[in-house]
Amino acid sequence: MEYFCYHRDRPGSAALRHGLLEEHWSYMDRYAKELIARGPTFADDGETPTGSVHIVDLPDPAAARAFAFDEPNYQAGVYRDVLLRRWHNLLGRTMWDFPGGPSGGNRYLVLGLGSGAAVDTVPPPDRNELIAYGPLLSDDGAAWLGTAVLLRAPDPATARAVLAADRYADIEVHDWEFGGRR
Repeated sequence: MEYFCYHRDRPGSAALRHGLLEEHWSYMDRYAKELIARGPTFADDGETPTGSVHIVDLPDPAAARAFAFDEPNYQAGVYRDVLLRRWHNLLGRTMWDFPGGPSGGNRYLVLGLGSGAAVDTVPPPDRNELIAYGPLLSDDGAAWLGTAVLLRAPDPATARAVLAADRYADIEVHDWEFGGRR
């Protein structure tokens, strides 16, 4: 089962986050084979962390909750909240398979939050700029709750346009970059 996890940073926690970097990476190393995508999000200044994205393939909801809430930054109080949802990998690849590679260009996390009839259930025809794409689902996988996308785009407005704007209660766009050890 695939899960989308977005830990949102608590304001003023950047120094604590920085101090836990090795502990965070060591924790993620334990999930290297299960990770589909990972990486931090940033404020408009491009430097201040605002969150951490992890898309992971785990056996069940209990394993996903353990992954999200045993994470060292969460345990230390870096994060203010966690969005954890079932997810379905419509591209069938990991971020490391992205043809554009790990650097170059602007990268974004686009979260479309909604309910009701599912929308954007098929990736756009031009997949060359998509890093990860899939629906956010209820715990049992039966209800559509939105869409999560990682992509390369020239600017936030272009990134936002990957989703049908009028079909979501809210669409968030966050600067994002490939995560992990360098």
